[in-house]
Amino acid sequence: MASIFENLRMYFSYSFVQYALIAGVMIAIAASLLGVTLVLKHFSFIGDGLSHTAFGALSIASVLRINNSMLFVLPITILCAVLILCSKKDSKIKGDASVAMISVGALALGYLIMNLFSPNANLSGDVCSTLFGSTLILTLDKIDVILSVVLSVFVIIAYIWFYHRVFAVTFDEDFAFACGTKTRLYNVVMAVIVAVVIVLAMNLVGSLLISALIIFPAISSMLIFKSFKQVSIFACIFSVVGTVTGIVIAVLSGTPVGSTIVVSDIVIFIICKIIGSVRG
Repeated sequence: MASIFENLRMYFSYSFVQYALIAGVMIAIAASLLGVTLVLKHFSFIGDGLSHTAFGALSIASVLRINNSMLFVLPITILCAVLILCSKKDSKIKGDASVAMISVGALALGYLIMNLFSPNANLSGDVCSTLFGSTLILTLDKIDVILSVVLSVFVIIAYIWFYHRVFAVTFDEDFAFACGTKTRLYNVVMAVIVAVVIVLAMNLVGSLLISALIIFPAISSMLIFKSFKQVSIFACIFSVVGTVTGIVIAVLSGTPVGSTIVVSDIVIFIICKIIGSVRG
């Protein structure tokens, strides 16, 4: 036991572990807040679609050798999020169909581009790291951490600032519109927040595991708590605990960071499921 704490103290003295924990905690809070709304609006699947879109954009940025790829990936992901979340109900291509089209198309296009034009000989390593987030969070530099923190703070402030509107639009968009709420505007705001969180979470768990980071803490909290505010608060707590636990275990045992974080979230979900069952 003493050796474990000694190893933890040694690892925590490294800047890359400190950067990973700071960025991971902030991203986890932003993702969990977003997850509550997406789950209640039955948009849980949107994380997969936008993450694959971000993967396609990231592949293009990698081929073009853009230094700060986030500045290229973020606008494209925001555009796709707006198109999906703000699509009209009577449109010929429904929301789930558009997500499927964008998801599969972007994933295939991204891999094809990387396969044809990637400047790096280790193509499989790049793809695996991007899809599953194996070590991305441990390779952040100071600028990446600052950008992640700033964007996460933006998401948190926006969520708190528009809390009552988000609450209304989440539970009954038609009634909120009838009461004078600019539902389309808030859907655009939500789309921007979704895109920001997706791009940030790619560094933490990879593009294929983003949905787990968004969904598991929200559903775990819903199994125990009933009010919207309680669910939002404890989703943040569960997400932070799962992320910190996953990073610490991954650093100590050498397992992939993204997968370890998701497994930690699954364990929390199982515990919450048991507690919820016992409480009836």
